[in-house]
Amino acid sequence: MGKVIAIANQKGGVGKTTTAINLAASLAVLEKKVLILDADPQANTTSGLNFSPEDDQKRTLYEVMIGELDIRDALIQTEMQNLHMIPSHINLVGAEIEMLDSDNRESILKNALAPIRDDYDFIIIDCSPSLGLITVNSLTAADSVIIPVQPEFFALEGLGKLLQTIRLVQDGVNPGLQIEGFVVTMFDGRTKVHSQVVGQLREHFKDMVFKTIIQRSIRLSEAPSHGKPIILYDVMNNGTANYLNLAKEVLERNGLAPTL
Repeated sequence: MGKVIAIANQKGGVGKTTTAINLAASLAVLEKKVLILDADPQANTTSGLNFSPEDDQKRTLYEVMIGELDIRDALIQTEMQNLHMIPSHINLVGAEIEMLDSDNRESILKNALAPIRDDYDFIIIDCSPSLGLITVNSLTAADSVIIPVQPEFFALEGLGKLLQTIRLVQDGVNPGLQIEGFVVTMFDGRTKVHSQVVGQLREHFKDMVFKTIIQRSIRLSEAPSHGKPIILYDVMNNGTANYLNLAKEVLERNGLAPTL
């Protein structure tokens, strides 16, 4: 059965979508079958993998969540052989309202994913930068959470609300939910405060912080505008090496040997 990992942080601009896209792509390069699910109405993961939901508005996560579409019919083959995607659409905003009166409303996504979990080694969910019902659904469906953290003091302060939400989900609908780890993103070694924040993060969360640090990179930020993960956009960029190393760490934490 595939492992479901949610990429979550209610604070925007911390590299959440960049991490979702490039971790999924790196796992695919390491010969794992991967599904990336865009659970953010902004649909940045969708466009970042060169697909516009306007091309096919009736085959997105929104239709799956409201019960109009079987999840198998929403699957899209990306440019990478081992990577499939379920796109998002701005309509997903309305799904939260439509789901309010549903039975087991927190488990709609988990139930939708059940028929295809065995088809993948990993299912990566890019969560919305909010703590609404779609994000709760993502955390309910997930086995674990990866939390991208920008090395700024305000980013550390914002972790409290997310960790509280994770605890509520653990206490309620998904007691098995684990924190896979914290990953430092947009790191600039020339900035003293970045090193200080990373030190504090490691001191507080210890081994829960991934060894791999994602360095700040212009090419990494450019790649989504070209509809490509960094490994296809600039294979020699530091971002490519960073995310491959992160993927290898994820495999090692799950008792799987990297193939490269």
